[in-house]
Amino acid sequence: MRQRKKANDVKQKDRITDPNSFGERPGASVFNPAFSSKNVFLICLAVRMANALMVQTYFNPDEHWQALEVAHRITFGYGYLTWEWEKGIRSYLHPMLFAFLYNVLALFRLDAPWIMIKAPRMFQSIFSAVGDLYIYKLSHVLFGNHVAQWALFSQLTNWFMFFCINRTLSNSLETVLTLVGLYYWPCIRVSSSKVPLVSRKWGLVVAALTCAIRPTSAITWVYVGLLELLLTRHRLKFVFLEVIPIGLMMIALSCLLDRLMYGSWVLVPLNFLKFNFLSSGGDYYGTHPWHWYFTQGFTIMLFTFLPFSIAGIILSKQWKLFGLISWVLGLYSVLGHKEFRFVLPVLPIALIFSGYSLATIGKANSSYKPKGPPGIHRKKPLKMHLAVLFLLASNLPMALYLSLVHQRGTEDVMNYLSVEALNGKVENILFLTPCHAAPYYSTLHRNIPMRFLDCSPSGEKGVLDESDRFMMDPVGFASEFAKNWSLPSHIVLFDSQEKLLEDFLASHSFQEERRFFHAHFKVDRDLQASVVVYSFRGH
Repeated sequence: MRQRKKANDVKQKDRITDPNSFGERPGASVFNPAFSSKNVFLICLAVRMANALMVQTYFNPDEHWQALEVAHRITFGYGYLTWEWEKGIRSYLHPMLFAFLYNVLALFRLDAPWIMIKAPRMFQSIFSAVGDLYIYKLSHVLFGNHVAQWALFSQLTNWFMFFCINRTLSNSLETVLTLVGLYYWPCIRVSSSKVPLVSRKWGLVVAALTCAIRPTSAITWVYVGLLELLLTRHRLKFVFLEVIPIGLMMIALSCLLDRLMYGSWVLVPLNFLKFNFLSSGGDYYGTHPWHWYFTQGFTIMLFTFLPFSIAGIILSKQWKLFGLISWVLGLYSVLGHKEFRFVLPVLPIALIFSGYSLATIGKANSSYKPKGPPGIHRKKPLKMHLAVLFLLASNLPMALYLSLVHQRGTEDVMNYLSVEALNGKVENILFLTPCHAAPYYSTLHRNIPMRFLDCSPSGEKGVLDESDRFMMDPVGFASEFAKNWSLPSHIVLFDSQEKLLEDFLASHSFQEERRFFHAHFKVDRDLQASVVVYSFRGH
């Protein structure tokens, strides 16, 4: 009894003297009964599934063209493979997840249009919920339960996480795996000496898997690995008995899978490095100034959470995690081609700091009630109410608008055509739009001829691709193209080009069939207010 009491006294002393403590009950378990891992995961899963159903807009072509198209081809034998797959700079690891999903749907004959449209994002929501659970767990081991709850609140209400995390992008899975991996790395913890080394091996496995899926994830794990090398007492064991064996094992498994799918030996990370870093191939799709992530990209992603995240960084003094954010943003800033999704994996880390700031506000203006359920306070602070209302009022409308309204036309048009194709009313389709502007076979789910305007990078400078030539001169390009086309039954185009092609369409006996709203404002080209389907009505 005396020894047990002494042990409890030590735990209580440690909890009280912990500079990051937020008034947890002395001797409380890692997760209190109200917020067990299971309960957190089930809550997050319910939220993310509802979130997945609400995402009905088009964001980035890779969501469909680099994941679902490939998985559809693996499962059903048809689907378009872009030029990246010809050059071997993509791994089949990520698409295989959705190939598994499609196989299950096909096995139970559930591959109806509506299910094929909704199932991938619903499937992704399971992984998203795992990521939410691990942001809670990581925050908990760093700062305690109170901060973990507010970090989870920040994760679930941030507009960009709501908008992006359930999309079938490899970046979404990369983000989830990054959160899982960080939780197992001792160097990330406040006191790494208390973490068993087996935890680090799990962290290495997750890190290696993340890099196999997206080679650029190595930017994150180089930082973490160097930090661990600096802090660990077992450097030789870490390098020679953990990093090298686990890394080689994951490379071997990834290469075997790609050998099976490509039909030849392909070293994807090397090809990816050559194209994106050594030859700056990504610059073909546009460049941004070096400071874009700091002044626009990451700032917009955080949005109104930004001041809370900055305050959390300063108050928590968790410089290792702040260093990771700075490292990732800094290295990605060197690359000319920049996108929001590239830095998605460090957004949850910034939201952890936001949770710390919100927890600090609550701690400063409330009193802890020693009896009853933990976390219950006698009064709710006014500042806390205002902060929560401010974050909800600024993030949720933006999340809902971008998920339900902005750029939904290209999704709606393919949903419509998938039903029409099922009923035998569509024979072939021509997309007179910028390339990859809409989903493809993975949504249509019918093996009929389709044609879009190609935009594969050309080895010759100054040579315009089909998509660019069409956008520069829609009438001239369409007239030349029609000389050798196989007459389509349907043409899909944006209203901005429709106005220029009205005479061309009428002269070839095409009439408007359906029109779908797309956007209220432009993104990176002329306003594309609606998407129009024209059908051939005969001569």
